[in-house]
Amino acid sequence: MKKTIGFIVFLTAVSTAFAAADGAALYAKCKGCHGADGSKKALGVSGVIKGQPAKDIEADLKGYQAGEGGAKKAIMQSQVAKLTPEEIKALADYISKLK
Repeated sequence: MKKTIGFIVFLTAVSTAFAAADGAALYAKCKGCHGADGSKKALGVSGVIKGQPAKDIEADLKGYQAGEGGAKKAIMQSQVAKLTPEEIKALADYISKLK
């Protein structure tokens, strides 16, 4: 019984560690337009995403998935189309912490 509980605790810890890394991994495809630290205006028109509140970034990403977002919506919609709600949350959290 103790081994089973220990194994479950171990799996939970490993899963949490991988989930925390997801935002950084997901951001890799964003770097080309937004810069390594999120301080670049994508295509010279977007706002800087670095340090924005996670809830705002999450709302923007969900909006792009829904086809909203003005001039840049087509590019962003294709970038976020396949992201799950959990991935969007992890990505938004990661971007909000960029310094």
